[in-house]
Amino acid sequence: MLDKKTEYSESLMVHFRRAEKLRNKALEFKSIDLNQRQLCDLELLLNRAFYPLTGFLNRADYESVLEQNRLVDGTIWPIPICLDVSEQFAEMLEPGQEFGLNDQEGFLLAIMTVEDIWQPDKKLEAQFVYGTDDPGLHPGVQALYERVGNTYIGGSIEGVSLPIHYDFRELRFTPSETHRHFTQYGWRRVLGFHTEEYLHCAHREMVLTAAREIGASIFLHPVVGLDSPGSMVHYTHVRCYQEFINNFPKNMITLGLTPLAERWAGPREALWHAIIRKNFGCSHFMVAEDHGDPFARNGRNLFYPLNASQEYVQQFSSETGIDMVPQEKMGYLEDKASYVFLKDVAPEDVKTISSQELRHRLEWDLDIPEWFSYPEVVSELRKSFPPRSRQGFTIFLTGLSGSGKSTIAKVLMVKFMEMRDRPVTLLDGDIVRKNLSSELTFSKTHRNLNVTRIGFVASEITKNGGIALCAPIAPYEESRLVNRELINRYGGYIEVYVSTPLEVCEQRDRKGLYAKAHAGMVKGVTGVSDPYVPPSNPDLTLDTSILTPTEAVQEILLYLEEQGYLR
Repeated sequence: MLDKKTEYSESLMVHFRRAEKLRNKALEFKSIDLNQRQLCDLELLLNRAFYPLTGFLNRADYESVLEQNRLVDGTIWPIPICLDVSEQFAEMLEPGQEFGLNDQEGFLLAIMTVEDIWQPDKKLEAQFVYGTDDPGLHPGVQALYERVGNTYIGGSIEGVSLPIHYDFRELRFTPSETHRHFTQYGWRRVLGFHTEEYLHCAHREMVLTAAREIGASIFLHPVVGLDSPGSMVHYTHVRCYQEFINNFPKNMITLGLTPLAERWAGPREALWHAIIRKNFGCSHFMVAEDHGDPFARNGRNLFYPLNASQEYVQQFSSETGIDMVPQEKMGYLEDKASYVFLKDVAPEDVKTISSQELRHRLEWDLDIPEWFSYPEVVSELRKSFPPRSRQGFTIFLTGLSGSGKSTIAKVLMVKFMEMRDRPVTLLDGDIVRKNLSSELTFSKTHRNLNVTRIGFVASEITKNGGIALCAPIAPYEESRLVNRELINRYGGYIEVYVSTPLEVCEQRDRKGLYAKAHAGMVKGVTGVSDPYVPPSNPDLTLDTSILTPTEAVQEILLYLEEQGYLR
């Protein structure tokens, strides 16, 4: 859906009298509770950050965006913005029908009028948007396959209420608000800076230098999309940005937050970001050499060619109306006590600290030099990233039934209780099955769901500085990886593969499970009729056919001490 008006419209929010009528009508409508990604998309549709869209794309615009990078009317638009739903929900709708869009608590945000309902070719979408249809090569493709519904709905929307945010409300500007702000300050040239990382001294010099060269003021517009507002990392990011801008000349920079659900689509992503900043009133947009790459700043090889995003944004600048400014990395030249562009000096002459090195220094309570970051920023970081010896952590034991996981976990619990420096919680597989997942079967889907439920509980324990001991079978790699990704946000995650051979487990068979499986009395027993996929990269591998439980626990404790989790 796209705006038929030539004049810019401030939002898709209806008048309060119309909102009252829609709320009353919606009592009779079907409705759907949106997930966090969909809420981000809806908010930016409603406040016109996604101008000229007036709703979720219909099928013709969706296909045109994939194939042509444009809407049907020819307007540049690189990322498909569609409402994905389950097939069951789609079957209840038909073109012309209205239904409600709710937040995760069921509060009505908007009314959508159905224009198209279709099942997309996700492989085709992945190829066009990401450049590959292999989920193993690109996390965006994996998310498209696993987290996006199989049916799309396109249609216009009428906004009843913007999603409610209780955090940093003074920073959550709409495009109309930033336009007014820039006008009041007399800012005609504004450099938009998109980021999702922490910013330090070299970033200040980089942005200031770029702004001086083009004669612009600065709009620092970080992403706060899919990080839960309940995450301490979210608050630390914003606090650090607030401290960061205090080091700029007055009235030269404005900080705003955008709830963007990033796709990590490389050049298309960068172009999308540029269009959004144009809608917020920016005349220029800073683009990194690896902008929108899923592996930027994490030490892995980039998926997209270096500088491809910069070239792509520049290619369309005459149509989008926003100029591309290349982001040039800077480092500290100690001899001259100044910051220089890395491209102008030999690597060995300049000092830098990578994101990985910064995290290492925080975890090991090492010094962070003042040439790298501001003391106020470092202070905020240390609040959220204490040394490992004060962090919570999860020990996730996985292996066959009878491998010794539960025994190791119980011995570990006693050892940690004796230390008395952190609260300890045991999440044994059988106990969790009875109390948390009693309604689940032993299908692959339900096994993975059970494991991710354990991971969620463990993440909450870890986030609050405790120790979570998990001992499920966890036969599949995908759910274990989900847990690792989740828990690593809050503290340590140590995966222990208890690799005791199947024949040894069958000999132990304290529950009689294997005997029943071989007799055909039960089905779906891991190792007999269901597979067990060993971890691809466990932190520790222990075989209790050659180690006693006490020896296995000692191996774990030595590893924790080596990694800094124990004093």
